[in-house]
Amino acid sequence: MLITIPDLLSAEHIRQCRQALESADWTDGRATAGHVAVDLKNNRQLALDNPIGRQIGDLITQALRRHPVFQSAALPAHILPPRFNRYEGGEHYGFHIDNAFFRVPGVAPADPAQARPAASQAMHAAAPASCLLRTDISTTVFFSDPDEYDGGELIIQDTYGEQRVKLPAGQAVVYPGTSLHRVTPVTRGVRYGSFFWTQSLVRDDGRRALLLQQDVAIQRLIQSGADADTVSQLTGVYHNLLRLWAEP
Repeated sequence: MLITIPDLLSAEHIRQCRQALESADWTDGRATAGHVAVDLKNNRQLALDNPIGRQIGDLITQALRRHPVFQSAALPAHILPPRFNRYEGGEHYGFHIDNAFFRVPGVAPADPAQARPAASQAMHAAAPASCLLRTDISTTVFFSDPDEYDGGELIIQDTYGEQRVKLPAGQAVVYPGTSLHRVTPVTRGVRYGSFFWTQSLVRDDGRRALLLQQDVAIQRLIQSGADADTVSQLTGVYHNLLRLWAEP
């Protein structure tokens, strides 16, 4: 399941983030690559402890916790701290699949109180002080508009073939962490972005897709003034499926 999140960040937030990213100190992205990816990765990243990255990362995760589409589609248990990359001058990242787990100290869980009062609400367990988190879902947030650079498309292989993604600044794409993906060479301008992973309450992408479809249908029934008993029955089915499939 591949979905886009429009207008995740406001124009003012994008402007502030771009100013910070343009003035930041960038390091060789291969420093965080595994022994296989190191030969495929050619970009620059912010160090994991860079204060600019932490500040913008907090802004992103807060926006995601308020966004109904992300909450319904991802069913997040934990959102890993966002990372940041920069591509220019032919830099690129070849086809790869991200690590299945990352060890992240002090990860804060998604806050269920920030999610919409809909069928997709679920309880989120707190993460221990240091833990392995599963990368069920990958997310890329764009900080450069498409006309600012040539190339730089995020290519994602899924069931229906290759999907080419190049979104306006402030928008995000969410896709399964199991997907083979790459970033094409940036031949003009600079491409700024953020990338990170989410451990979902439901690890299977097909089951998450079914729950999203049902949640969307329930919301449409509510908006159309459907019979309350029917809505209640369907909502009950949603939560029973979530209870059956969730791994808190």
